[in-house]
Amino acid sequence: MKSWFVAGIVLVLAGCTAPDTHDADVKAIKDNEVQWNKDFAAKDQAKLVAHYADDAVLMSPGAPAANGKSAIEGVFKEMLADPALSLKFESARVEVSKGGDVAYTQGSYTMTMTNPATKQPIEDKGSYVTTYRKAPDGSWKAVADIASSGTMPGAPPSTASK
Repeated sequence: MKSWFVAGIVLVLAGCTAPDTHDADVKAIKDNEVQWNKDFAAKDQAKLVAHYADDAVLMSPGAPAANGKSAIEGVFKEMLADPALSLKFESARVEVSKGGDVAYTQGSYTMTMTNPATKQPIEDKGSYVTTYRKAPDGSWKAVADIASSGTMPGAPPSTASK
């Protein structure tokens, strides 16, 4: 009788463990970012905004943080009005939490846009980190999307004497 009890406890505990979805989650996030690139190429504002959670924040170089989907929608409306806009990004790293509900990607981007001062296209290259949260429907939504420009302004003139 004792062995049946122990076996029953083991079976109950085994049933309580969550399935390992790590590899499927990594693939889903990579696929999401591939689609996100396609949405940028199509300049589809609604699809771009749909990649974000309602409470997300978007932090872009040289701009104030856009907090919430409405503010992010405004950023994309302005960006997409630029005929020179092109944005491509690719993750070099995808990490998913053990609980399978939070993840992040880290990678690089290349963006072309019109310089407001010169009205000429300029290219910016940099890196990004996007934090994701798994939505109730199982999709991954960005909650923090942060880009860091690698295009640095020129160094200040040296004041050191020779």
